[in-house]
This record gives sequence, C-alpha cells and structure tokens, in this order.
Amino acid sequence: MTTTPPPRLTALSHGGGCGCKIAPGVLSEILKGSSGLPIPPELLVGIETADDAAVYKLNDSQALIATTDFFMPIVDDPYDFGRIAATNAISDVYAMGGTPIMALALVGMPINVLPRDTIRRILEGGEAVCRAAGIPIAGGHTIDSVEPIYGLVALGLVHPDKVRRNADARPGDRLVLGKPLGVGILSAALKKDAVDAAGYARMIETTTKLNTPGPDLADLPGVHALTDVTGFGLAGHGLELARGADCTLAIDWARVPLLDGVRGLAEAGYVTGASGRNFAAYGHDIALPAGFAAADQALLTDPQTSGGLLVSCAADSVDQVLAVFAKHGFAAAAEIGEVLPAGPARLHIR
Repeated sequence: MTTTPPPRLTALSHGGGCGCKIAPGVLSEILKGSSGLPIPPELLVGIETADDAAVYKLNDSQALIATTDFFMPIVDDPYDFGRIAATNAISDVYAMGGTPIMALALVGMPINVLPRDTIRRILEGGEAVCRAAGIPIAGGHTIDSVEPIYGLVALGLVHPDKVRRNADARPGDRLVLGKPLGVGILSAALKKDAVDAAGYARMIETTTKLNTPGPDLADLPGVHALTDVTGFGLAGHGLELARGADCTLAIDWARVPLLDGVRGLAEAGYVTGASGRNFAAYGHDIALPAGFAAADQALLTDPQTSGGLLVSCAADSVDQVLAVFAKHGFAAAAEIGEVLPAGPARLHIR
C-alpha cells in the first residue's frame, strides 16, 4: 500500500512570506479615512507614519511596544517556516529600539490537509526563535484555514526617550542597512527549484537572524530613525521613512548589499509578483538613473521577509552604528546613502 506524501507548504499558499502583504497602493485606499478615534497622549507611536509597531507609554521609564506579523509559507520545510515567521514578527520590536518580552502565537492551518506532525514542526520552529530571543510564547489563537498561516503577536519594552520611530530622520543623516537584499528573489527561484543547497542555506541564515542590534542602536544619541525592510522592499520602507520625516533619501545603489547570486537570478526572471505591485504603487515617488536595469528595479522593490534594519544616523555616528552591527554578527551591514532636504522625488537612486 502506498501513501500519498504531504503537499508542499508553498503549494498551499497563493503567496509567501512578506510578499503576501496587500500592495501598498491598495492598502492606502483601504485605510483612507480610517481611525477617527481619539488618540491618548500615552500613545507615542500609532498608525500615523506606517511605523513598525505601536508604542504606549506606561510610566516615565517604560513604554510598551505591541506588534503583530503573520504570513503564508515562504519555504516548504515546516520548521524553517516557523523560524522565519517568528523572526520576522519579533523584528518590529527591535526596529522600535526595544527589547522583546513575550509573544502570542497566531496559527491558521488546513487541518484536513496537513499532517499533525507538520503543523507541530511549524510551531516548534517559532518556539526555537523565541527561546533565542529570550521570551516565552504565552498563548495565542488557532483557526482551521484554507492556507497555512503562522506568526506572532510580539510585545516589548523600551524607555520612552529611546523609542526610534521611522519618521525622525534628519537632512544630513547617513543611511545604514543591516542585511543584504534578495530574499524575495530567492523565494521566487525556490518555487521553481532554481536554488541550490548553498542558496537555500543563505536564505535561511538571513531570514532567521534576529535584528538584535535594535536596542544598542537606540542607545546611540546619533541614531535618529529606525525601521526594518520587509514586504514593501527597500524602496517602499525607505519611502515611508522619507515621507514621515518630510525629506528625500538618496541611495547609492552600488553600495547596497545583496545576497550572493540574487542578481543573476533576477536577471534570469526569478522575481516575485509583489515587486511589480510595489513599484506600481510607489514608483512615481522614485527618481531612477538612466539605464537602471530591470533586475536592479526588481531588487530595489523586492519584498524582504525578515529583512534588515534601516538606520538613519548622524554622519559622525556611522562608525558606531557599523560597530554595533558587527558586534551582533551582521557582517554585511553597510552605509548605503544619505538623507537630503525634501525634493521632487522622495527617493533618489544614484
């Protein structure tokens, strides 16, 4: 008697990882005119600038960070899927300059399609990352869903004076990116079996690396703004930073770190549908150099699942920022551009 093997996780989802995000233009239309509720003074960060998490002041020395993130599988290995989803969710706490304290699991699974052991391995992957972050999974919620979904509600603490919003960049600041780009490209190639074992290992290494430099970066007076680069790509999250601070970002494309091999994959056509949707939504705010290649545009807008921190800091703090990244094992962190006074384009690629 033969048994039918369980389906590939990625075959059960219409999109994977942060590429599942609703396109920025569509999201903007949906949210237009929302939130007419009164905002208490204790709410230090809300939805105003599309920041990474909400922050609520508890007292003079503590503020609570609250965020949630969940998505469909980006890989077929259930344990790796759980690890990636949990790392991505916790990242938003680090991106506010905070330290995570607790998580709640969000689980939606096609119970009659996936074996129980597969679902268990997804949860074990998430638990492993939370152990690495030093936090418990203290509860959560489960549903029987058509597509597999996993993620976390992540809570953290930060001193109110050390909250690092995405809207506080200043003209004259320099930009530092903590992780290389290309996760979406790799995920697109992975679905078509075009990624070798070494490429898969690079993808897992970057997507399961916790953005632990966040609190140390927030300790630096010269660090003015923080965000993490996820589903809207470097361009999309850079634009959020620029709009929030009413400035223009200039990115030196040749200095942007890329995962090994992703440029070749992009040139071969392994790109996500999300990268095209991203550019369609915000490309009017980007000034591209003449002859900018289609592959480079795909990388600029490539959705990053569990991507790196983007730092806006004073010019004389760049070495300190890079030293913090190095201390936490982020060898690819690099200075990639600068913040300029607001111009016709919010994002200038040069």
